[in-house]
Amino acid sequence: MSAALFVTGTDTGVGKTLVACGLVRALRRSGQRVGVMKPVASGSFHSAAGLRNDDALALIEAAGLSGDASYAEINPYCFEPPVSPHIAAEVARIDVKLDTIVTKYLALSKGKDWVVVEGAGGWLAPLNERETMADLARALSLPALLVVGLKLGCLNHAQLSRRAIAADGVPFAGWVASAIDPQMSHVAENLASLERLVGEPPLAVVPHLPAGASRLELAALAGALTQRSDKLLKRLE
Repeated sequence: MSAALFVTGTDTGVGKTLVACGLVRALRRSGQRVGVMKPVASGSFHSAAGLRNDDALALIEAAGLSGDASYAEINPYCFEPPVSPHIAAEVARIDVKLDTIVTKYLALSKGKDWVVVEGAGGWLAPLNERETMADLARALSLPALLVVGLKLGCLNHAQLSRRAIAADGVPFAGWVASAIDPQMSHVAENLASLERLVGEPPLAVVPHLPAGASRLELAALAGALTQRSDKLLKRLE
């Protein structure tokens, strides 16, 4: 069986994709065969090959995979409206099914040493009318890595997410701090409080990425995260 990880966040837009891609690159550089998955995504765009999602494409690129050949397996549920996936699915009249995701996950994990799965939104973001991202992590039997967006309110959001992960019986792989608000004051104090409240230090602190960053800046930041990921990889082995 492949080792695997479910990347979740305290909210949407907190840097889950950046962290997931950095981890994928770190694993590949250590010689691991890595698979990736973005089971459900909204806010996608039309292409000649069909709907495509930027987060899923970023994961595919980080993993060194062919996008068109493997896209449907990596991102089985792709929706255009930039709304909660369960609402986008309702608009498209598609029922997001856990069994379908699990089947595709098992198929893409064959021959891989690691699989990195990125959720959508936060821990309790709905998949459909019945299930949430938490149910998906449990169905896949994956430990959760929590990305904490550093902004006003993060102390509350991080604690709620951490407690929910524990209450759902999902192993906690640790947390990563993501500096999404460049104007946030007292960052060091907030990080110290998060370490105390979550119960352990962050596995990495990702600096702020400016809006409209170039591909070179994205690559440099992902590389910086890769350099700091050894601690996470050792913990998950």
